[in-house]
Amino acid sequence: MIKKISVVLIIAALSTSCVSKKVYNDLESKYAALKKEQRQLEDQNEELTAAKNKLDTDLKANQEELARIKAERDKLQNDYTAASNNLKALQTSYAALEKNSDEALQANMKKNRELLAQLDAKEKALAAEQDRLNKLQADLQDRSQRINELESMIASKEESMKRLKETLSKALNSFEGKGLTVYQKNGKVYVSMENKLLFQTGSWAVGSEGRRAVVEVGKVLAQNSDISVLIEGHTDNDKILGTLGGGIENNWDLSTKRATAIVTILAENKEINKENLTAAGRGEFAPIASNENAEGKAKNRRIEIILTPKLDEISKMLNDL
Repeated sequence: MIKKISVVLIIAALSTSCVSKKVYNDLESKYAALKKEQRQLEDQNEELTAAKNKLDTDLKANQEELARIKAERDKLQNDYTAASNNLKALQTSYAALEKNSDEALQANMKKNRELLAQLDAKEKALAAEQDRLNKLQADLQDRSQRINELESMIASKEESMKRLKETLSKALNSFEGKGLTVYQKNGKVYVSMENKLLFQTGSWAVGSEGRRAVVEVGKVLAQNSDISVLIEGHTDNDKILGTLGGGIENNWDLSTKRATAIVTILAENKEINKENLTAAGRGEFAPIASNENAEGKAKNRRIEIILTPKLDEISKMLNDL
């Protein structure tokens, strides 16, 4: 529009042939002003176009938000309708229940009282059971502690017997191969001496070599006052006939006298507690080999010194468990 006006003015000015300088300048100024106004209008037009585009975008977003809100409103309306219907159904059910509420309430109260009584009885039974379990747990802990002490004591006894066996083996080392053996079995230490080391046939008198071995055993026992000592005499199954035994009636008698002879030698050591010594004759009735041959019979004719740890304290603990 402005361009058209400018062109018209120029044409008009030219058509007059002669235009004064002043008029020309005025026209130039007006033209420049119109150009400036044109640019301003164009800028405004661009701003308005951008604003319009933004408004169009906002309008579209608002329309989408409106559609979402309407959908949400419709969902809420449906939920409300469903909830309202449920409420009506519940109100109807409540009205029906309320109609017979008194009878139902009385029945429920009676049932609740019965349940409370049962619950009280169960709580008392549970409390009693808990008390019993607490006592059992305390007893179990006490027993567990005593068992640990017992195991420790047994382990100590076993270790003590092991050391005793090692000490005896060392003390009797010079008799190795002469019919003397030292071994440990079932928590006990055994010193087994064949008759060839101790006695002549049919005799219960201990020879010098055998006496020396028994004295060495006595020295070890003197250092172990908490050991019970059982001396067992054993024979083969040969019968004692006539005066062969020099007053010995049978193998029982012979084995007992031989065990007593060993006890007598041990008792000569004043450091040995005599209360720990016991003599026993087993005769031919506890063989360790066959009596069908000379080799087996020689093994059966023996003295066994059986060393047992005193278990009084352990027995007391076992009885207390």
